[in-house]
Amino acid sequence: MNPTISLDGFDVVLGRLGGWSADHDAGGTPVDPRPATPPDHWLVHTDGRRDLLPVRLWHGPPEPAIESVAARCTGPTIDLGCGPGRLTRALAQRGLVALGVDISAEAVRLTQGRGVIALRRDVFEPLPGEGRWAHALLIDGNIGIGGDPVRLLRRCGALIAADGTLLVEVEPPGAGLWQGQAYVQSGSSGGRELRGPTFRWARVGAEAVARAATAAGLRVVDSFRLGPRWFAELARS
Repeated sequence: MNPTISLDGFDVVLGRLGGWSADHDAGGTPVDPRPATPPDHWLVHTDGRRDLLPVRLWHGPPEPAIESVAARCTGPTIDLGCGPGRLTRALAQRGLVALGVDISAEAVRLTQGRGVIALRRDVFEPLPGEGRWAHALLIDGNIGIGGDPVRLLRRCGALIAADGTLLVEVEPPGAGLWQGQAYVQSGSSGGRELRGPTFRWARVGAEAVARAATAAGLRVVDSFRLGPRWFAELARS
């Protein structure tokens, strides 16, 4: 059985490999453990589902769906779980005040490297401009943060202004509501399996988001599809 290495899953996904402990060859010379070809990364849910993480997409320029989401924003916007910052950058390029927020230090570094503002913070910690943002964003599955969609949506409702909106990416219809745990799994490297710590996660289907929104004091004002991806726009009740 291959040993398992506990890693900060999303920092590894985003490219932070410098924190790995170096191996040594028979002569005691340090050996770089990084693979020559970056492995695939998966988000593994404890109900058995495995989602391939689109890391190259995250690191690239904004795809059409992300540009369409950015186009819906008309004022100061906070991008929660910003990752490498492609959406935060798209917002800034439209002349909007944009702030990326992520708990991953590497995500914040990469976002700042795109020339936009990002803050390393848990979404449930105090954030700048609470109650004044025109828009808050939960894209790329970030409705799963914390494993409790109602709590997360309620928190986001407190971030937006009275006339603001929350844009959320959801699962396709039929997915329902799932709450549990997940972890990041990377492909084998040097015969070792790379696995991050377990954390609470959730999934919300397009047909379930209205129920979660209502419980959080919000309402669905629009639902839309961009290619294979589904979204909802929420406002305060």
